[in-house]
Amino acid sequence: MSDQHHFDVVVIGAGPGGYVAAIRAAQLGLKTACVEKETRLGGTCLRVGCIPSKALLESSERYIQAKDHLAEHGVDVKGVKLDLAKMMARKDGIVSNLTEGIGFLFQKNKVTRFEGVGSLTPAEGAHGVDVTAQDGSVVSLRARNVIIATGSEVATLPGIDLDGDRIGGSTEALAWSSVPKHLVVIGAGVIGLELGSVWARLGSQVTVLEYADGPLLGMDEELRKRAKRIFKKQGLKMRFGVRVTGVKALKSSCKVEVEGGEPIKCDRVLLAVGRRAHTAGLGLESVGLATDKRGRVEVNAHLETAVSGIYAVGDVIAGPMLAHKAEEEGVAAAEYIATGYGHVDYNAIPGVVYTEPEIAAVGQTEEQLKAAGVPYRKGNFPFAANGRAKALAATDGFIKILAHAETDRVLGVHMIGPRVGELIIEAAMAMSFSASSEDMARVCHAHPTLHEAVKEAALAVDGRALHS
Repeated sequence: MSDQHHFDVVVIGAGPGGYVAAIRAAQLGLKTACVEKETRLGGTCLRVGCIPSKALLESSERYIQAKDHLAEHGVDVKGVKLDLAKMMARKDGIVSNLTEGIGFLFQKNKVTRFEGVGSLTPAEGAHGVDVTAQDGSVVSLRARNVIIATGSEVATLPGIDLDGDRIGGSTEALAWSSVPKHLVVIGAGVIGLELGSVWARLGSQVTVLEYADGPLLGMDEELRKRAKRIFKKQGLKMRFGVRVTGVKALKSSCKVEVEGGEPIKCDRVLLAVGRRAHTAGLGLESVGLATDKRGRVEVNAHLETAVSGIYAVGDVIAGPMLAHKAEEEGVAAAEYIATGYGHVDYNAIPGVVYTEPEIAAVGQTEEQLKAAGVPYRKGNFPFAANGRAKALAATDGFIKILAHAETDRVLGVHMIGPRVGELIIEAAMAMSFSASSEDMARVCHAHPTLHEAVKEAALAVDGRALHS
């Protein structure tokens, strides 16, 4: 086999975990290749997930601001019209620019890219990866180490078949050419609420069906309750404790069947009940690897599988399915391969819901602390008492800090309010350095800023907030 097909590291998948792992491995002096089946790099997140959804969230929010809210600022705007095609073109341009950017980064760092489906194969003295191109041709690679970063795919429900048109997942909902009159969203998690918000702003009647007792299952209960109230106020029709038993596409509409209730007729259906690890065709069995009950690849503390030299990162392993978590794991795996050291602080991985207002959290919830019997104190501060929030006309929400009752170490921070997706990093950084709520409170925060609400919440842990 040609030496040009021998590598120190082969990464399968070029999503956030994969392309970052490949770049870091190359930076560390390892001869690196990355295998990706899609022509455009970046994975689900960049092509049909995080980035395009945030582009539409931003555009739709600006549309609703111009249409309904600028008058309170003294800006009188008449005749606001939606140009959906232009909005979609802007979104597509952002995606194209960023995917091309990853290609540039591969060239800059001397990462060799192979286009095709990567699968593990037994090989003597190394690990084998076969790359099958769209035309059926196969290139065989050899590597001392392999990093699996194949990501995840849309999870489905019994009785629901995605048709790629009227019944779709997030990929389809990011590209509809017209605004549905009535959209049914199945699932009140992050994806369902974000994309449901987009289409509601653009004029859809949106009905959200959720099997659980409220939105955003797993997040702090106080956040969930506030979010539920805000979304209903915004016009989302939300039904909880609902079990969807089937969806049928009719000639020009859809019928959603629910247990114990009348069918719901709508124009389109967005299935957003989560995602599952994507391992199909990866050839795990051929090298002696199996998956757990949820189809995920099992790894140890160093992200290494049961087979020495084969690692896995991101959505394909246990943990929250977050792009930034995958990136951290990609870096850690590459560094462990090159140096023997690699680390991810799983206690300080933030999560953000990019609705309006935004929702963000890091660390443990109140419910988790109570269940574990951990003594804690909490401090809450409302954005209604923050000057910058008032100037923005965005006062819905609050910040809550949970700290250990004996040591004052920050254990969790939960936020709902304006731009909290940017504010949460202060909390994540504090927790990474084992900060106390007193440490956070003692930092001088610029005035007037939204960040002052973080300081006030930290002060509130000790019952001494200054502005509430």
